[in-house]
Amino acid sequence: MITSLNNFKRDYLNYLEKIRGYSDLTIKSYDETLVEAFALSEIRLEDKKLYLNLMPLRLHIASQSAKTIAKKLSAIRSFCNYLRDEGFEVDLQADESIKVPKSLPKPIPHEHIMQAIETASLEERLVVVMLYTLGLRISELSSLELKNITNSWVRVMGKGSKEREIPLIETTTQLIAQYKEMKQPKRFLFEKKSEKLSENSLRYIITKVFKNVGIKVTPHQLRHSYATGLLNNSARIADVSELLGHASMATTQIYTKLGSTLKMENYLHAHPLCKDND
Repeated sequence: MITSLNNFKRDYLNYLEKIRGYSDLTIKSYDETLVEAFALSEIRLEDKKLYLNLMPLRLHIASQSAKTIAKKLSAIRSFCNYLRDEGFEVDLQADESIKVPKSLPKPIPHEHIMQAIETASLEERLVVVMLYTLGLRISELSSLELKNITNSWVRVMGKGSKEREIPLIETTTQLIAQYKEMKQPKRFLFEKKSEKLSENSLRYIITKVFKNVGIKVTPHQLRHSYATGLLNNSARIADVSELLGHASMATTQIYTKLGSTLKMENYLHAHPLCKDND
Protein backbone atom coordinates (compact mmCIF):
# COMPACT_ATOMS: atom_id res chain seq x y z
CA MET A 1 0.00 0.00 0.00
CA ILE A 2 2.70 2.48 1.02
CA THR A 3 4.68 1.54 -2.11
CA SER A 4 1.70 2.48 -4.28
CA LEU A 5 1.22 5.75 -2.42
CA ASN A 6 4.90 6.56 -2.85
CA ASN A 7 4.52 6.06 -6.60
CA PHE A 8 1.60 8.51 -6.62
CA LYS A 9 3.65 10.87 -4.45
CA ARG A 10 6.48 10.78 -6.98
CA ASP A 11 4.07 11.70 -9.78
CA TYR A 12 2.60 14.47 -7.63
CA LEU A 13 6.00 15.98 -6.82
CA ASN A 14 6.88 15.87 -10.51
CA TYR A 15 3.61 17.70 -11.20
CA LEU A 16 4.54 20.38 -8.64
CA GLU A 17 7.88 20.88 -10.37
CA LYS A 18 6.89 20.68 -14.05
CA ILE A 19 3.36 22.11 -14.03
CA ARG A 20 3.07 24.26 -10.92
CA GLY A 21 6.65 25.54 -11.10
CA TYR A 22 7.36 25.05 -7.37
CA SER A 23 10.89 25.59 -6.08
CA ASP A 24 13.14 22.71 -5.03
CA LEU A 25 12.84 23.81 -1.39
CA THR A 26 9.03 23.79 -1.49
CA ILE A 27 8.95 20.39 -3.19
CA LYS A 28 11.30 19.01 -0.53
CA SER A 29 8.97 20.35 2.17
CA TYR A 30 5.94 18.69 0.53
CA ASP A 31 7.86 15.43 0.18
CA GLU A 32 8.82 15.41 3.87
CA THR A 33 5.25 16.21 4.91
CA LEU A 34 3.79 13.36 2.85
CA VAL A 35 6.41 10.89 4.13
CA GLU A 36 5.43 11.85 7.67
CA ALA A 37 1.71 11.60 6.84
CA PHE A 38 2.06 8.16 5.28
CA ALA A 39 4.00 6.90 8.29
CA LEU A 40 1.64 8.22 10.98
CA SER A 41 -1.85 8.34 9.47
CA GLU A 42 -4.48 5.66 9.17
CA ILE A 43 -4.56 4.63 5.50
CA ARG A 44 -6.61 2.33 3.28
CA LEU A 45 -6.01 2.14 -0.47
CA GLU A 46 -8.13 -0.02 -2.75
CA ASP A 47 -8.05 0.41 -6.52
CA LYS A 48 -8.66 4.15 -6.97
CA LYS A 49 -10.18 4.72 -3.54
CA LEU A 50 -8.10 6.24 -0.75
CA TYR A 51 -9.12 6.60 2.90
CA LEU A 52 -6.75 8.82 4.87
CA ASN A 53 -7.35 9.65 8.55
CA LEU A 54 -4.93 12.31 9.78
CA MET A 55 -5.83 12.15 13.48
CA PRO A 56 -2.70 10.18 14.54
CA LEU A 57 -0.57 12.64 12.58
CA ARG A 58 -2.31 15.64 14.16
CA LEU A 59 -1.70 14.28 17.64
CA HIS A 60 1.98 13.82 16.78
CA ILE A 61 2.46 17.38 15.47
CA ALA A 62 0.12 19.11 17.96
CA SER A 63 3.01 20.85 19.74
CA GLN A 64 4.25 22.51 16.53
CA SER A 65 3.32 26.08 15.60
CA ALA A 66 -0.08 26.79 14.09
CA LYS A 67 1.58 28.00 10.88
CA THR A 68 3.62 24.80 10.50
CA ILE A 69 0.59 22.58 11.11
CA ALA A 70 -1.46 24.59 8.64
CA LYS A 71 1.24 24.24 5.98
CA LYS A 72 1.43 20.49 6.47
CA LEU A 73 -2.34 20.09 6.25
CA SER A 74 -2.38 22.25 3.15
CA ALA A 75 0.26 20.06 1.48
CA ILE A 76 -1.73 16.92 2.27
CA ARG A 77 -4.96 18.45 0.95
CA SER A 78 -3.13 19.49 -2.21
CA PHE A 79 -1.94 15.91 -2.73
CA CYS A 80 -5.47 14.61 -2.23
CA ASN A 81 -6.87 17.17 -4.68
CA TYR A 82 -4.26 16.03 -7.20
CA LEU A 83 -5.42 12.44 -6.78
CA ARG A 84 -9.07 13.49 -7.21
CA ASP A 85 -8.16 15.27 -10.43
CA GLU A 86 -6.55 12.01 -11.54
CA GLY A 87 -9.80 10.13 -10.97
CA PHE A 88 -9.39 8.93 -7.38
CA GLU A 89 -12.14 8.84 -4.78
CA VAL A 90 -10.51 10.31 -1.66
CA ASP A 91 -11.98 10.25 1.83
CA LEU A 92 -9.82 12.62 3.90
CA GLN A 93 -10.54 12.70 7.63
CA ALA A 94 -9.36 15.04 10.44
CA ASP A 95 -8.05 17.67 8.04
CA GLU A 96 -9.87 20.57 9.69
CA SER A 97 -8.06 23.88 9.34
CA ILE A 98 -6.60 25.72 12.29
CA LYS A 99 -6.54 29.47 12.74
CA VAL A 100 -3.41 31.25 11.58
CA PRO A 101 -2.87 34.94 10.83
CA LYS A 102 -4.27 35.69 7.39
CA SER A 103 -1.81 36.79 4.74
CA LEU A 104 -2.94 39.23 2.09
CA PRO A 105 -3.40 37.93 -1.46
CA LYS A 106 -0.79 38.94 -4.01
CA PRO A 107 -2.37 40.29 -7.19
CA ILE A 108 -0.38 40.50 -10.41
CA PRO A 109 0.12 44.01 -11.83
CA HIS A 110 -1.95 44.64 -14.96
CA GLU A 111 1.10 45.44 -17.06
CA HIS A 112 2.71 42.09 -16.23
CA ILE A 113 -0.44 40.23 -17.28
CA MET A 114 -0.60 42.11 -20.59
CA GLN A 115 3.09 41.47 -21.20
CA ALA A 116 2.64 37.74 -20.58
CA ILE A 117 -0.22 37.30 -23.07
CA GLU A 118 1.52 39.22 -25.88
CA THR A 119 3.41 36.13 -27.03
CA ALA A 120 0.86 33.52 -25.86
CA SER A 121 -1.11 31.30 -28.21
CA LEU A 122 -4.84 31.93 -28.68
CA GLU A 123 -5.77 29.19 -26.20
CA GLU A 124 -3.21 30.35 -23.63
CA ARG A 125 -4.35 33.94 -23.98
CA LEU A 126 -7.99 32.99 -23.49
CA VAL A 127 -7.23 30.98 -20.34
CA VAL A 128 -5.46 33.97 -18.77
CA VAL A 129 -8.11 36.45 -19.89
CA MET A 130 -11.02 34.34 -18.61
CA LEU A 131 -9.45 34.18 -15.15
CA TYR A 132 -8.43 37.84 -15.14
CA THR A 133 -11.63 39.39 -16.52
CA LEU A 134 -14.13 37.09 -14.79
CA GLY A 135 -12.42 36.28 -11.48
CA LEU A 136 -13.11 32.57 -11.88
CA ARG A 137 -11.75 29.80 -9.71
CA ILE A 138 -9.70 27.28 -11.71
CA SER A 139 -12.33 24.60 -11.03
CA GLU A 140 -15.03 26.89 -12.43
CA LEU A 141 -13.07 27.53 -15.60
CA SER A 142 -12.42 23.82 -16.11
CA SER A 143 -16.16 23.07 -15.84
CA LEU A 144 -17.41 26.04 -17.88
CA GLU A 145 -19.88 24.88 -20.55
CA LEU A 146 -20.57 26.65 -23.82
CA LYS A 147 -24.30 26.79 -23.11
CA ASN A 148 -23.55 29.08 -20.15
CA ILE A 149 -21.72 31.67 -22.24
CA THR A 150 -23.58 34.45 -24.08
CA ASN A 151 -22.25 37.57 -25.76
CA SER A 152 -22.73 39.56 -22.56
CA TRP A 153 -22.75 37.16 -19.59
CA VAL A 154 -21.22 33.97 -18.24
CA ARG A 155 -23.24 31.77 -15.90
CA VAL A 156 -21.00 30.00 -13.37
CA MET A 157 -21.75 27.20 -10.94
CA GLY A 158 -19.55 27.92 -7.93
CA LYS A 159 -18.92 26.40 -4.53
CA GLY A 160 -21.91 24.77 -2.87
CA SER A 161 -23.73 24.70 -6.22
CA LYS A 162 -24.19 28.46 -5.92
CA GLU A 163 -24.93 29.95 -9.33
CA ARG A 164 -23.87 33.45 -10.35
CA GLU A 165 -23.71 35.54 -13.51
CA ILE A 166 -20.63 37.58 -14.47
CA PRO A 167 -20.61 40.23 -17.20
CA LEU A 168 -18.31 39.74 -20.20
CA ILE A 169 -16.30 42.62 -21.58
CA GLU A 170 -16.28 43.01 -25.35
CA THR A 171 -12.64 42.02 -25.87
CA THR A 172 -13.17 38.75 -23.98
CA THR A 173 -16.30 38.00 -26.03
CA GLN A 174 -14.30 38.52 -29.23
CA LEU A 175 -11.50 36.27 -27.97
CA ILE A 176 -14.00 33.51 -27.13
CA ALA A 177 -15.50 33.76 -30.63
CA GLN A 178 -12.06 33.44 -32.24
CA TYR A 179 -11.21 30.47 -30.07
CA LYS A 180 -14.50 28.67 -30.76
CA GLU A 181 -14.04 29.16 -34.50
CA MET A 182 -10.55 27.69 -34.36
CA LYS A 183 -11.04 24.84 -31.85
CA GLN A 184 -14.72 23.97 -32.42
CA PRO A 185 -15.38 22.80 -28.82
CA LYS A 186 -18.54 20.72 -28.38
CA ARG A 187 -19.61 21.07 -24.74
CA PHE A 188 -16.94 22.71 -22.59
CA LEU A 189 -15.06 25.86 -23.50
CA PHE A 190 -11.75 24.07 -22.94
CA GLU A 191 -11.79 20.44 -24.03
CA LYS A 192 -9.50 17.55 -24.79
CA LYS A 193 -10.91 14.50 -26.55
CA SER A 194 -14.48 15.68 -25.85
CA GLU A 195 -13.80 15.89 -22.10
CA LYS A 196 -13.27 19.05 -20.10
CA LEU A 197 -9.65 20.12 -19.80
CA SER A 198 -8.41 19.24 -16.31
CA GLU A 199 -7.52 21.81 -13.67
CA ASN A 200 -3.93 20.56 -13.80
CA SER A 201 -3.74 21.25 -17.54
CA LEU A 202 -5.11 24.76 -17.05
CA ARG A 203 -2.60 25.41 -14.26
CA TYR A 204 0.20 24.28 -16.56
CA ILE A 205 -0.92 26.81 -19.17
CA ILE A 206 -0.79 29.63 -16.59
CA THR A 207 2.64 28.52 -15.36
CA LYS A 208 3.98 28.37 -18.92
CA VAL A 209 2.60 31.75 -20.02
CA PHE A 210 4.04 33.68 -17.08
CA LYS A 211 7.29 31.73 -16.98
CA ASN A 212 8.01 33.27 -20.38
CA VAL A 213 8.20 36.70 -18.71
CA GLY A 214 10.13 35.46 -15.70
CA ILE A 215 7.45 35.40 -12.99
CA LYS A 216 5.58 32.67 -11.17
CA VAL A 217 1.80 33.10 -11.15
CA THR A 218 -1.03 30.90 -9.90
CA PRO A 219 -4.59 30.93 -11.30
CA HIS A 220 -5.86 32.21 -7.96
CA GLN A 221 -3.59 35.24 -8.18
CA LEU A 222 -5.42 36.25 -11.34
CA ARG A 223 -8.67 36.01 -9.36
CA HIS A 224 -7.06 38.29 -6.75
CA SER A 225 -6.03 40.68 -9.52
CA TYR A 226 -9.62 40.80 -10.77
CA ALA A 227 -11.01 41.59 -7.31
CA THR A 228 -8.44 44.21 -6.32
CA GLY A 229 -8.69 45.87 -9.74
CA LEU A 230 -12.43 46.34 -9.28
CA LEU A 231 -12.19 47.59 -5.70
CA ASN A 232 -9.32 49.95 -6.44
CA ASN A 233 -11.49 51.50 -9.14
CA SER A 234 -14.44 52.18 -6.81
CA ALA A 235 -16.57 49.07 -7.39
CA ARG A 236 -18.96 48.36 -4.49
CA ILE A 237 -17.72 45.60 -2.22
CA ALA A 238 -21.17 43.97 -2.25
CA ASP A 239 -21.04 43.73 -6.04
CA VAL A 240 -17.50 42.32 -6.02
CA SER A 241 -18.48 39.76 -3.38
CA GLU A 242 -21.36 38.59 -5.58
CA LEU A 243 -19.19 38.44 -8.71
CA LEU A 244 -16.60 36.32 -6.87
CA GLY A 245 -19.24 33.97 -5.52
CA HIS A 246 -18.24 34.51 -1.89
CA ALA A 247 -20.63 33.04 0.65
CA SER A 248 -19.94 35.95 2.98
CA MET A 249 -18.91 39.53 2.33
CA ALA A 250 -16.38 39.12 5.15
CA THR A 251 -14.30 37.00 2.76
CA THR A 252 -14.18 39.89 0.31
CA GLN A 253 -13.04 42.31 3.03
CA ILE A 254 -9.46 41.03 2.74
CA TYR A 255 -9.18 42.78 -0.64
CA THR A 256 -10.04 46.13 0.93
CA LYS A 257 -7.18 45.56 3.40
CA LEU A 258 -4.91 44.91 0.45
CA GLY A 259 -6.01 48.19 -1.08
CA SER A 260 -5.13 50.03 2.13
CA THR A 261 -1.71 48.38 2.18
CA LEU A 262 -1.01 49.47 -1.38
CA LYS A 263 -2.13 53.02 -0.58
CA MET A 264 0.27 53.12 2.38
CA GLU A 265 3.15 51.82 0.26
CA ASN A 266 2.45 54.43 -2.42
CA TYR A 267 2.23 57.16 0.22
CA LEU A 268 5.54 56.21 1.82
CA HIS A 269 7.14 56.12 -1.60
CA ALA A 270 5.71 59.45 -2.75
CA HIS A 271 5.71 61.83 0.22
CA PRO A 272 8.74 64.17 0.31
CA LEU A 273 9.33 63.66 4.03
CA CYS A 274 9.33 59.89 3.56
CA LYS A 275 11.86 60.27 0.74
CA ASP A 276 14.12 62.29 3.02
CA ASN A 277 14.31 59.28 5.34
CA ASP A 278 15.27 56.82 2.62
